Amino acid sequence: MSVFKIASSWSSPDADPERLPQLAVTLSARLTCVPLEDIEAAIGESLAEVAAATRAEVCQLLEFTASGTVTRVYVPSAKPPAPPAEKPSAPEPWLVDRLGRGERVVVSRPEDYPREAIDSRDHVRRSRPYSMVALPASLDGQVMCALLLASDRMARRWPPALVEGLEMLSEILGAALQRQRRETALRANVSVIEQLNARLEADNVYLKEEIKSYHDFDDIVGESASLRLALTRLSQVAPMNSSVLLLGPTGTGKELFARALHERSRRHARPLVRVNCAALPPTLVESELFGHEKGAFTGAVALRQGRFELADGGTIFLDEIGDLAPDIQVKFLRVLQEGEFERVGSSRTKTVDVRVIAATHRDLEAAVAEGTFRADLYYRLSVYPIQLPSLAERCEDIPRLVWFFIHRHQRELGRHITKVPKSVMDALQHHSWPGNVRELENVVERAMIASTGDTLQLDEPVRLDRPGTMLNGAPDDLDSVQRMHIENVLQRCGWRINGPGNAAEKLGVHPNTLRFRMKKLGVAGPSARARHQRASIDRTT
Repeated sequence: MSVFKIASSWSSPDADPERLPQLAVTLSARLTCVPLEDIEAAIGESLAEVAAATRAEVCQLLEFTASGTVTRVYVPSAKPPAPPAEKPSAPEPWLVDRLGRGERVVVSRPEDYPREAIDSRDHVRRSRPYSMVALPASLDGQVMCALLLASDRMARRWPPALVEGLEMLSEILGAALQRQRRETALRANVSVIEQLNARLEADNVYLKEEIKSYHDFDDIVGESASLRLALTRLSQVAPMNSSVLLLGPTGTGKELFARALHERSRRHARPLVRVNCAALPPTLVESELFGHEKGAFTGAVALRQGRFELADGGTIFLDEIGDLAPDIQVKFLRVLQEGEFERVGSSRTKTVDVRVIAATHRDLEAAVAEGTFRADLYYRLSVYPIQLPSLAERCEDIPRLVWFFIHRHQRELGRHITKVPKSVMDALQHHSWPGNVRELENVVERAMIASTGDTLQLDEPVRLDRPGTMLNGAPDDLDSVQRMHIENVLQRCGWRINGPGNAAEKLGVHPNTLRFRMKKLGVAGPSARARHQRASIDRTT
């Protein structure tokens, strides 16, 4: 360190320099062990002891930033605590500049001021005496702080032994500030790591749920004009951040289009989070979308991130958006417009950056006209609508889809299908397919189960050859339709409910659920009818 000047032309009742080494030992031991939360208070106490030992009227510690500016001024703390004092005045620029370069500044009389401090020198000459010593402490090549002592009652000298002792104290205080900075940065890094780990864990849980629930095919199959038009629009909007609204009947592959949009976007490195709005219970939809705090409601035993938080930086796919409740539509509109929301049970606003892809089979324009869907939300969602064609509109794609599903399910079903008769393919192409691609996949899978050789054979040729005949004369009420369908499936399965390939599995329900529906609808098997007939005969005899 360079020395500005040390004046020693006269003596004054100064401190004894021999006291400073012992004070240095005491402060070093204290500041090394003090917890991070108590460092600031410990520095205030240390400055009080330094002021007492040196009999200085002013004792401050100037904390420097990496750029050489003063970020904070510490002052001695009083015991017992004194009333709040005025905020310490900022040090003069010339003093900060010299200390930032690592230079000592020692002033015993006005003549000791440097040229750049003419104003300060003139002020001291016109007023009472002022003496000062300021000693910077550099750690790792950077000025961390400077210990400043001053006397504004009388001129005093600063002997070399005293300056050396004060310099040692400045370095001890600087080491405490350095530890505070490092531990604060470490805690901040740990906090960031914990947040990232929590986010990765949440993403992992969500992706595992997605893997369990994912049943759609892995690619978009077909060459029809209507499908090519939809794919052209997809490729146009995929690189953008615009909201997309996928329209079309159920089973046309809206989730598959959403995945293709996400994979071709700039957000593909972040997750695509899927939300089926129709499957969410009304009481939990807000919690699912926006998350909740621990204890926000009964059963909220831990903090939970909502789907929007999971999708931050990525894409959220809102399937069946037309089923969203009106009160949730308002909050959802705010996320679209401002990217802000609050978790359930929290008043703290969170911000996310999410691209929205919505899908519905409903006529949203009609819903807007009826007042069941907000017009402003509709216009926000339909920035770029894409109409997905029904399977009936692209029957020329059915042969490709049939072979796609055959290759997809052969291994898991233990089949080796190499032929599809022309009569079977014609029947498939002439069916109306109210369930669209999803229904076609189910029919092909059932046919593969029923086929024992290398040729695909349909298990329900009548329904496929003449799709309208099964509906002619059918009852209109839902219970009767369900009863007829359940009876047909049970008959094909020999009235067996449990087990692979039997009625419950074909209907896609739990066996107990099927028994409950049979009882509710009055569906009775052959054994039950036989018991009923015997009971009737016994009553008549």
